[in-house]
Amino acid sequence: MAKRGSGVARTPASRAGACLRTRSGRASGGRTGRAGADGGGAGSVGPDGTVRRRGTIDHVIDLGYSLSRRFPDPPQTDYRTADVRTLRHDLFCGDVYLADTKADRELSTAWGWVPVLDFAWALCDIVEQLDQDPRGSRSHRRHHAELDFTESADRLLFERRFGWVDISADWQPAGEPPLTFGHPALRREARDFLQDVIADLTDLHEGLADNPVVWDLLARFPRV
Repeated sequence: MAKRGSGVARTPASRAGACLRTRSGRASGGRTGRAGADGGGAGSVGPDGTVRRRGTIDHVIDLGYSLSRRFPDPPQTDYRTADVRTLRHDLFCGDVYLADTKADRELSTAWGWVPVLDFAWALCDIVEQLDQDPRGSRSHRRHHAELDFTESADRLLFERRFGWVDISADWQPAGEPPLTFGHPALRREARDFLQDVIADLTDLHEGLADNPVVWDLLARFPRV
């Protein structure tokens, strides 16, 4: 069963595409957030208004995002009453990355239209989907899931065996190894990322913190 990571019906005039790259640089533009298993750590706001969060699990996993200035939310949006589809597919467009800080490698997008909240939500869903086997980390069976980027036909591919999760992407060069993380660590990081994304977005958008969908989402995926 696939989980959608992007269902927004907006296509930019040009796409920089998705990439696998080292962590020496990032595309600029938009607001940036980072989340870590330490509960997001201390956040800071730079002089350009950029929100920066740093944190990792055992210096391995780093998740982050940036919001696009090219695809802002509609000015008439009522964040307090927005429904699930609107929150997941029509708002908070930008780019995301998932990094292995030890290997100094990351999977990232550079399109500008990826719905950031939807990505964080779908990632949490996928982590739970990969944990359906009652044998847990003792299971030798391979469990698969995928996260679709519908506007580009690219996907993130997840495979769990025992306690490890391999994450690869359709756009990786042939022979490039996947990013590999422990499942418990990935769960903690995914939930911290979701919680931090919501905290950032509710700071930016009046009324979002009062949306019942957001309440339910925070309760469904608490920090662990």
